[in-house]
Amino acid sequence: MRSRSESLEFALLGLLSQNSLHGYELRKRLTAIYGPFRALSFSVLYPQLKRMMLAAMMGLLLANSPFGAPLLDGIAIKLNLDFININITLGHVVSDLFLAVFFFVAGLELKYELRIGALSSPKRAMVPVIAAFAGIAVPSAIYAYMNWGTDAISGWPIPAATDIAFVLGILAIFGRGMPKEARIFLLALAIFDDLVAILIIAIFYTASPQPIWLLATVAIAIAFRFAETSKLKNKWLIRAAFGLGLWYTVYQAGVHATIAGVLLGILIPAARAHRVIAKVQPATNFVVLPLFAFTAVAVVIPAMTGDSHPVFTGIFLGLAVGKVAGISIAAIVANRLLSPEDRLPLNALDFIPLGFLAGVGFTVSLLMAHLAFLNDPELYAQAVLGVLLGSFAAMSAGGVLLWLRAQWHLKRNRDSSKKSKPKG
Repeated sequence: MRSRSESLEFALLGLLSQNSLHGYELRKRLTAIYGPFRALSFSVLYPQLKRMMLAAMMGLLLANSPFGAPLLDGIAIKLNLDFININITLGHVVSDLFLAVFFFVAGLELKYELRIGALSSPKRAMVPVIAAFAGIAVPSAIYAYMNWGTDAISGWPIPAATDIAFVLGILAIFGRGMPKEARIFLLALAIFDDLVAILIIAIFYTASPQPIWLLATVAIAIAFRFAETSKLKNKWLIRAAFGLGLWYTVYQAGVHATIAGVLLGILIPAARAHRVIAKVQPATNFVVLPLFAFTAVAVVIPAMTGDSHPVFTGIFLGLAVGKVAGISIAAIVANRLLSPEDRLPLNALDFIPLGFLAGVGFTVSLLMAHLAFLNDPELYAQAVLGVLLGSFAAMSAGGVLLWLRAQWHLKRNRDSSKKSKPKG
């Protein structure tokens, strides 16, 4: 904590030494240097990583304890909401309703980065975009190869996902000293990865879309955009009302309801995005993601036999091997093809640990598994096991390699500082 405060103090003194700055202007300058989510990654994501891991471990242990049967029965309890034509269980409340808040934050981040942040320049966005598509294609191909011709082929998107919260949390913990471009690259990669995941949900896991409800969704979206850009008061009350309305119409349209969160986030003006994130993030960190981790991982671990199940193998290899291979190779090649002035100041040894981190699929991969194997508990259990072990393997390898690379950058920066100091 002391080093962080000293770093911030040094930055403040450096800026103020140049000229006096109003508080608002000083904040803008610091945001330009550190990025709008830098403080968030330090102060929020590290504890969030621990909360999600603890919640997941509790769900897994309880499901495989004597309390497992009543716990699973409780998650499967159906809510009697026929009067509004909603048929969901308590588990669906978490995965369909609460998780929409998480995707709302993802939509806000995407909007901000596309309009103002790291992705506003097409050339700057090219490397993470190419890497993101490779990081989706290679793991999906590995899984498809392992499960071709079986009913489990529907799970091909599971190893393609990247968990934004986990990835940025690990980077904040182990990546102190890495160039700031590493964080920009990883954030852009994760955002594009989740955007593709959202499109996959909308296209492949949507049953018989209802045109009337889709039109109602469009109408509510337009009305919300008008309200958001107007001078109306009680913005948060308006957002909550429109958010629930948008969620309901998306649900009735037959599209996975988490899409409503993304739409809501994209419709908020980019200039307000980081302020809204700061307000909503605590709810996702303290309630939504731990609760989803608990319910999603509350499965009975299948008995391990001599031969691993293709679902488990495909997901494990996709996350722990396919992600790092696809992302690292694609990023290295794409970056080298750019002109020297447009390249990210990262080399092959920087991209490899970032590729491993992207193999942490946790939240979104579990959601994909839930959608793919909704009516097959055995395959779902294998998928959850693959996500957990694959994400853990990727996180462990990525964390170690990232720390080693960060130490190299820190040493190089110290050596450069010593050489630049005048003698005598």
